[in-house]
Amino acid sequence: MARLKLGILQVNHDRSVEVGDAFPDDAHRFRDLFDQQDQRFAYRVYMTIGGEVPADVNEQDAYLITGSPLSVLDDLAFLPALYDFIRGCDAARKPLVGACFGHQAIAVALGGQVARQDWNIGIDRVEITRTLPYMLPPADNLNLYQFHHDAVTQLPAGCESYARSAKCAVAGFTKGSHILTTQAHPEFTDPFMRCVLDFTKPVLTPAQMAETEATLTARNDGAVFARWATCFFGGTP
Repeated sequence: MARLKLGILQVNHDRSVEVGDAFPDDAHRFRDLFDQQDQRFAYRVYMTIGGEVPADVNEQDAYLITGSPLSVLDDLAFLPALYDFIRGCDAARKPLVGACFGHQAIAVALGGQVARQDWNIGIDRVEITRTLPYMLPPADNLNLYQFHHDAVTQLPAGCESYARSAKCAVAGFTKGSHILTTQAHPEFTDPFMRCVLDFTKPVLTPAQMAETEATLTARNDGAVFARWATCFFGGTP
């Protein structure tokens, strides 16, 4: 089976002892997720948080923008180059997936809007409102890890939502056959989620902590989304 060349744009670099020193970084968590499949990838990680983006969209077969605790609402030095790259992928119809921060960055780059909202943390039941050919196996809903305080509030022109939940009106969107996003973190695992939750505990209320912890016994369908993404990239999971 031919390897797909997947560029991962990492927009986080956790230097904390509690999280960053205890778990692989964002790009490696996605690699671990995809490497559960039969499809093989040749990965290239771009440290976009430090300003690195591909010089040409054709460097790789497809791209993925990771999540981050940072906010697209802030004046981050790497955002202009990232937005330019996203618009370049859109113009070239290069397959591009965005997760959490990546989902929001794609929305903003293409003319949508993001706003601060209530926390959405834990395993969230996401309703799939529109099924695309690459969504195999098909599912009416996915249980996915969430950890976000911002959300897409207006889609860019030409984009369509395909997912929603009680806590997230735009839980994912597509554009044509070349852009696929999710507000979720399909790459999260239970130990990682519990670690990040404990690290975030000082800014959450006891009620928010209890509500979040109660969700963590639900199944995690991150691997299903990863299969969708692989089919979207043109691979065979």
